[in-house]
Amino acid sequence: MKIPRDLSGEALVNRLCRDWGYRIVHQEGSHIVIVTDAPSHQRVVVPAHKSLRIGTLNAILRAVARHKSVERSELLK
Repeated sequence: MKIPRDLSGEALVNRLCRDWGYRIVHQEGSHIVIVTDAPSHQRVVVPAHKSLRIGTLNAILRAVARHKSVERSELLK
């Protein structure tokens, strides 16, 4: 599945919180910090930009997919 080119940081955070069990801890400047405790503790920092750069989005998706033991394509659905 193709990575979206126009996904904002806030939209990504909303989807991760709604569908994958993350919660917003706080925001420092233009970075939103989210955490999850399932299956273990993970902390992810997402830039709150209008559109995330492809490399940044890919790195976040790869880290979440590895932590949740799912394919990256599952996160993109």
